[in-house]
Amino acid sequence: MSDSNANRADNGKIVKRLLLTVAGMFAFGFALVPLYDVFCEVTGFNGRTNNEAVAVTHTEVDKSRTVTVQFITRNAQGIPWKFEPSIKQVKVHPGEVRVVNFLADNPTRSDMVAQAIPSVAPAEASLYLNKVECFCFNQQPLAAGDNTEMPMQFYLDPEIPDHITTLTLSYTLYDMTANATAETLAQLQTSE
Repeated sequence: MSDSNANRADNGKIVKRLLLTVAGMFAFGFALVPLYDVFCEVTGFNGRTNNEAVAVTHTEVDKSRTVTVQFITRNAQGIPWKFEPSIKQVKVHPGEVRVVNFLADNPTRSDMVAQAIPSVAPAEASLYLNKVECFCFNQQPLAAGDNTEMPMQFYLDPEIPDHITTLTLSYTLYDMTANATAETLAQLQTSE
């Protein structure tokens, strides 16, 4: 075999390896988003909170400690709703179950569906924030010109570290009208 034929064979192997590497990197890039979501859900990293209701699993309230829980709301681009907590902050004893209401107002002439996505800071605190009931678990339909009060019932795990004295629960509201489930759209029809 001549040198040029050997070089061509070697170049062909290198090209195949490079193409396989590029394809593998491309596939890994697509897999990163769901892997990151799972990682955040398991570890509480990036302030992600649970998206399912939890039962109250303790019986004691730690009255020797108080943690300030602050509430912040914001609207994602394209949703004109007024969205705010009924109170800006609450002082809670770890283990104490509390309810905070959030107010939503749809000032438009169109029925809309929204979904609130929570985040907690510091991120470590998300591991200890337990939501018993939350409007953020489901899409929220709201008829044109209507308003509603949406409850969020929560408690802080009594095992919350002592250095966490304040945590911020933030909700971002997204317009989900185009992606609303048939069940959610049916709720709008029955409310009219």
